[in-house]
Amino acid sequence: MKVIQKNWTVTEGWQDTKVAVAMPDAHLVIGFGQREILENEARFEEIRAMYPAARIVLASTSGEINDAQVRDESISLTSIAFDKTPLQTVQIDSYQKDSHEVGKELASQFKRESLRHILVLSEGSTVNGTALVEGMHEVLGSEVTITGGLAGDGVAFSKTIVGLDTPPAPFKVVGIGFYGDGFSVGFGSFGGWDPFGAERTVTKSIDNVLYELDGKPALELYKLYLGDKAAELPASALLFPLCIIDGDGQTLVRTILTIDEATQSMTFAGDIPQGCKVRLMKSNHNKLVDGAANATQNSLDILGNHAPALAILVSCVGRKLVLKQRVEEEIEAVKELLGEQASILGFYSYGELAPKGKDTPCYLHNQTMTITLLAEN
Repeated sequence: MKVIQKNWTVTEGWQDTKVAVAMPDAHLVIGFGQREILENEARFEEIRAMYPAARIVLASTSGEINDAQVRDESISLTSIAFDKTPLQTVQIDSYQKDSHEVGKELASQFKRESLRHILVLSEGSTVNGTALVEGMHEVLGSEVTITGGLAGDGVAFSKTIVGLDTPPAPFKVVGIGFYGDGFSVGFGSFGGWDPFGAERTVTKSIDNVLYELDGKPALELYKLYLGDKAAELPASALLFPLCIIDGDGQTLVRTILTIDEATQSMTFAGDIPQGCKVRLMKSNHNKLVDGAANATQNSLDILGNHAPALAILVSCVGRKLVLKQRVEEEIEAVKELLGEQASILGFYSYGELAPKGKDTPCYLHNQTMTITLLAEN
């Protein structure tokens, strides 16, 4: 597997991340960029001219990761030529469709023989990530692993865009399938947030919309915790996500996407099951950085003896807002464990997709660092 990385900014145009030769025969190109920049179709045409034979996947972000740098207002581009790994790419339109059905439709279009892994890049404004991956697993079973993330739009929460071989657009979900015994994948996902406040019960919810906690309007109660920051909703909710606790004591973190003053409800990136227990979470800078390192180690452990050529990082926009000028520390923690063996590509997202561990299904996570390592045997 050969990997070449580039970065685009308005002042410098396209620049190689490292000294590199051209690779027009790349099989796959993945690009993450600011929405407004990607909406300029000239950028897509430039990428197509550089990589005429490649499948091109682009997604909008809340920040771009290229090597050990975090940027805004840029495009982070990685081209990959595989030695042993056949690919299949699929794009589904999610407009006014049930997310579970979108997941089933996406998964059903992949050829099943020797399919090892699917990397999913989904629009992040309307898709319910929980239902999306559940629909995929309904078709694929447990044999095919899934990772990926939901596209971002800074802290605007206006619209997100994704595209396969076309300029990216709203309501698109793309899957990249990796095939064959020559391909290996590792993955890990970890948070690092601290719970605080009382444990509360979800007394009314429908899918990913939360209406009541302990019989009280959810948004009203949440605003009490936020205090002065309530005026900055929904962006300020990224600083205080919600932790779901299931009957077995397992946890998942959820971030608010939108609020509805009329119904006093909050819409999350994934399901909030009625009857479950929840607690608010707050940040701890050092634990967030340690969480990135833990995710890296978990992904290396699952990958085993294979040397990763590419690390795809999907971190939550909430982590970026909390870490602020220290945000590159979590990327540096990843790079320290990976060394120079793997190129690093990634973005800050509205949701992360990964299994909790080996031999577990994929889940939607929020406020985590999620890592996918790609290798050829």
